[in-house]
Amino acid sequence: MPQTSRRRRLLRRLVRVGVVLLAVVAVMLVAVWGLQRYFIYFPDRSPVPPAAEVVPGARDVTALTSDGLELGAWLVPAEASADRDLAVLFAHGNGGNREGGADLARRLSERGFTVLLMDYRGYGGNPGTPSEEGLARDAIAMSDLLAREGFPPDRVVYVGESLGTGVVARLAEERPPHAMLLRSPFTDLVEVGRAQYPILPVGALLRDRFDVLSRVSQTTVPVTVVRADEDFIVPSELSARVAAAAPTLVEEVVLPGVGHNDPAMTGPPLVDAVVRLVEAV
Repeated sequence: MPQTSRRRRLLRRLVRVGVVLLAVVAVMLVAVWGLQRYFIYFPDRSPVPPAAEVVPGARDVTALTSDGLELGAWLVPAEASADRDLAVLFAHGNGGNREGGADLARRLSERGFTVLLMDYRGYGGNPGTPSEEGLARDAIAMSDLLAREGFPPDRVVYVGESLGTGVVARLAEERPPHAMLLRSPFTDLVEVGRAQYPILPVGALLRDRFDVLSRVSQTTVPVTVVRADEDFIVPSELSARVAAAAPTLVEEVVLPGVGHNDPAMTGPPLVDAVVRLVEAV
């Protein structure tokens, strides 16, 4: 009898411990659900300087979103001697703001492209809070801005980096561009989340998914994919899968010995890839 009693007490303790553990896990999952966008978006919210102070000849422009936000951006004109009558819409990654694209814009301008360095809601002094749907609205507003500047979508090359690949891939569905370059694209954000947080049920929790693979697999516009073979933020194999799925792939550029945020990823190799893409169209 005493042994049976001890077993029952042990069983009750185990049940209580299990209930507590389940409660802790439930609280953690609720917290992750509520705070997940803090793990996705890392905006530099500080106001940026005037465009012309950073890129000579650039100017500050404003786009109005369908939900009433006024978003600042920088427009960098093409060098007159090299002007291709094409614009680049550049969508940056999940951190920083438009100032981080200044060097890339200079290089693209020298090669004959007008460049719009877009910034998302909540970034670079812009109002609002980022989300997948919000960034989709932002991209539409930036496309409208370029059209007013004389660059309808068929005269625009979409260039997205990292999270920005999800932004431009979605924009390309509604407004097909002249061409599209994806730097460090992922299949979808769920796969990136699983790589970064393997113990979490990311697929069940994630609200913002940025499904790049399915959109690229259905696109009819020319596509180039640029990826780093030592990318530990967006695993390089995810970018490779995007390239393999593109029915209109022009080029897959693999940069050996390079990581996600290395200078080469926004330097001459990327600019050269943009030039080859438009010259192949």
